[in-house]
Amino acid sequence: MSVSALAQLADAKACPRLVLKVGSSLLVEGGEVRAAWLTSLAQDIAQLRAGGQQVVVVSSGAIALGAARLKLARGGRGSLADAQAAASVGQIALAGLWSQALGAHGLIAAQMLLTLEDLEDRRRYLNASATFERLLEAGAVSVVNENDSVATEEIRFGDNDRLAARVAQVAGAHAVLLLSDVDGLYDRDPHGPGARLIPRVEGVTDEVMAMASAASSSGLGSGGMTSKLQAARIAERAGIALAIVNGTHRSPIAKAIASGTGTLFVPQRNSTARQAWLGGRLAPSGVLTVDEGCASALAGGASLLAAGITEVARNFVRGDLVTIHSAKGDRLAQGLVEYSATECRAIAGRKAGEQAGLLGYAPRSAVVHRDHMVLL
Repeated sequence: MSVSALAQLADAKACPRLVLKVGSSLLVEGGEVRAAWLTSLAQDIAQLRAGGQQVVVVSSGAIALGAARLKLARGGRGSLADAQAAASVGQIALAGLWSQALGAHGLIAAQMLLTLEDLEDRRRYLNASATFERLLEAGAVSVVNENDSVATEEIRFGDNDRLAARVAQVAGAHAVLLLSDVDGLYDRDPHGPGARLIPRVEGVTDEVMAMASAASSSGLGSGGMTSKLQAARIAERAGIALAIVNGTHRSPIAKAIASGTGTLFVPQRNSTARQAWLGGRLAPSGVLTVDEGCASALAGGASLLAAGITEVARNFVRGDLVTIHSAKGDRLAQGLVEYSATECRAIAGRKAGEQAGLLGYAPRSAVVHRDHMVLL
């Protein structure tokens, strides 16, 4: 059984394990915590737990809280150094808030701070998965945030929407619930005339992406509807449902479930654990562009062969993640490459019989083998 309606987000049979994402603008206002709202959300979580569900929380707010305490300009986002300092102070406060709010219902909060590299590296990903599993077995509610005190602009998730989708993968969750400042995805700017809420999405296409605004209305957070749709893409490829509901109300989960108001993104695939990890990775080291014939072969389940490569971008080494693009620039797939960038450039467009002389050794069976590749 899988999640096919909003009401099933609170159904332990359809959704035994749920990831809940809370943004900065919902949790923090004017540098202060919305205490009454957090209390009502903790009650929602306690009700889910009482119904037999396991819950993981992805919570923003550390930078906003720390910036207020340090009196930093622009909410702590004026520079990378400010953001890191604000996160260092704010994370302590954030963890305490969740511990107190959940503790009022007899629930134990466990803090987990993750970096992009923790989920990009396969071994570290599996370590994180084991930690989540043990905490959930022990009855704890993991409260996750990006480790902004050490994250850099180049190596980071950048928003907690995509982090939530990745956490759902690593934690083996069945659905993700993103609390937003709007009711869900609209077919245009929700503040404009005639905007229509879309209750269900069967696959995040380019047309769906075009409906989104990248802006974050509060100015506190780093995401907007675009980041939420990117999160939905990560989730749906891994066979995980994702929903966007309005989180501004008291008891936002109970209210959304009761009213049935929101947008549900239905899973499109049920990838293997390794494919889900590959498809969810966010920091490829290079790009391989292929011709039309190769693109068709990949869609049919073939491995990537050197003969179909027309262009190699950036520098990478064997075993790195690369993205495969069509001649038009569309993202087709990503996977682990069997050659360095230099070697790929040497054999690009060449048939197997020519490659040994160019490489100086017998060529491998593929540049990216289908067992180490996922279609996007």
